[in-house]
Amino acid sequence: MTTPEEARPEPVDVPLIQINTVSSDEAGGCGDGCGCGGGEEFECGLDPALAQLLADAGLDPVQVEDIAHLAIAEDLDGGVDVTTVATVPEDAVATADFTAREAGVVAGLRVAEAVLSIVCTDEFEVERHVEDGERVEAGQVLLSVTARTRDLLTGERSALNILCRLSGIATATRAWADALKGTKARVRDTRKTTPGLRALEKYAVRCGGGVNHRMSLSDAALVKDNHVVAAGGVAEAFKAVRELFPEVPIEVEVDTMHQVREVLDAGADLILLDNFSPGDTEEAVALVAGRAVLESSGRLTLENAAAYASTGVDYLAVGGLTHSSPILDIGLDLREVRS
Repeated sequence: MTTPEEARPEPVDVPLIQINTVSSDEAGGCGDGCGCGGGEEFECGLDPALAQLLADAGLDPVQVEDIAHLAIAEDLDGGVDVTTVATVPEDAVATADFTAREAGVVAGLRVAEAVLSIVCTDEFEVERHVEDGERVEAGQVLLSVTARTRDLLTGERSALNILCRLSGIATATRAWADALKGTKARVRDTRKTTPGLRALEKYAVRCGGGVNHRMSLSDAALVKDNHVVAAGGVAEAFKAVRELFPEVPIEVEVDTMHQVREVLDAGADLILLDNFSPGDTEEAVALVAGRAVLESSGRLTLENAAAYASTGVDYLAVGGLTHSSPILDIGLDLREVRS
């Protein structure tokens, strides 16, 4: 049986992803009564220890807090949780367990904590049973939270929506990572992410043992077919990007062996082999001979992943990790209620 230590992903050196660069007065973050010590390290209203855990994972605590506020605001829509307010005494306190309903890989536990923490007005205690990136079994308790019962129930769905989605992405990614074992290839995500949740979804990919591609349009170039048409050719498109942005890594998408030769001669850093068969991929690997990084895209399934990986490519690009992965079923079970 796999131990928790064996199940965790390899450490990845991921820098803090700075999403929100404006002051806390302009967007999210610290407000009156914030307990983070005046925002000397983080401009956020989360508990400093929780903010540090998020930062250590490569997530921006301010962005996580903003997402949490948005999720809760959407659920309450300017009102109150009418069912909970009507059925639960105001002073009731309970412990609730986040429990896996099926086996998988968990991701987003600290994000779920953040969501609940902004709802909980008084008592808020957590007991952490597993960490992100661990394989879990059906029935396993992942996280226990003690707080006012009303607060727990009000924040339940918002926290679970994020936790289930991120864990689903991590679980799917782990299946791909397992399929590539024994090869040098790594599974990599794309920008096919949910608007506003890219940093979280790409974090989930890392939890599953995958590798992140570019986070945005500005941190790396990817020359695709429409750029080629606009520039008048694949080599011309590559040279145009290199001239204007000489320090930016450039990946070029190709769909023929002739284009592989063109962009290789032009000096491409990374070549994306679009819809190549395993045989053609193997030919491209031999042609490139280590002079550029190679990534396969299109036609990829779990069933043929090993065949593509065995050709010697460096990455398999799988947009479905973030746009099509089913959720991992996780529930919140109220354990006890006290007044």
